[in-house]
Amino acid sequence: DDPRAFGAIAATNALNDVFAMGGVPLLALSVAAFPEELPVETLGEILAGADERVRAAGAILAGGHTIRDDEPKYGLAVVGTVHPDAIWPKAGAKPGDVLFLTKALGTGIVLQAERDGTAPPGSLDAAISSMLELNRAAADTLRPFTPNAVTDVTGFGLLGHVHELASRSGIRAVIDAEALPLLPSALELAEQGVRTGGDRRNRDYAGPHVESQADAALEALAYDPQTAGGLLVSLPADRSVVLEATFASAGLAIARIGSVEAGAGVVLG
Repeated sequence: DDPRAFGAIAATNALNDVFAMGGVPLLALSVAAFPEELPVETLGEILAGADERVRAAGAILAGGHTIRDDEPKYGLAVVGTVHPDAIWPKAGAKPGDVLFLTKALGTGIVLQAERDGTAPPGSLDAAISSMLELNRAAADTLRPFTPNAVTDVTGFGLLGHVHELASRSGIRAVIDAEALPLLPSALELAEQGVRTGGDRRNRDYAGPHVESQADAALEALAYDPQTAGGLLVSLPADRSVVLEATFASAGLAIARIGSVEAGAGVVLG
């Protein structure tokens, strides 16, 4: 309903892919599809919202491409830089690492509840605030710690992205469901049975590789598809306490959500 927020969230989601690789965004190109009857002012607000987030990331919005379509669609292609020796891979997690997450989960479930008319007051605002938050500050704070593996949590949900990290690294990831950071009202809504269409798809994708002992609501939040989610970080345990203290002193959120073991697959307990 808010075209400026729509554009800003789309930009944040795209820019965060570069931050998740340890990079710095340089420029972004808009990819837009809009019906002819859409007011020009609405399109302008979408692009203005995107431009604000691109500038906040230290990059520039350098044009793009627009086509006609029956339904509004908007995204960005982002170009960034990173030293070849400093790229954060998904495939580097090692037994003994600690797993961290830098944003709360639950955007998909909260947005679904808003569509269903069941979202508690304030829950949508909290979700939008989270989706507008660039991972720039988190990435800048993390960079000196040289993490073993990093990815951002988006459409595949936490468990989908943990599965990717575990399978590519050849390790077993153990996630503490009770330690997961959650958006306001997200757990309450999950307990009420609110789910998105992405829940089933994410279970189909990652479920065969996940051993879960968590209750149904926390499990649903771990499968919940996220928009512009936080960084999932695998870091040697001997750096973990200092990392937490550094994030705290910078006023940034970070949650210790699990550990890495020898083996294969994902455990949610």
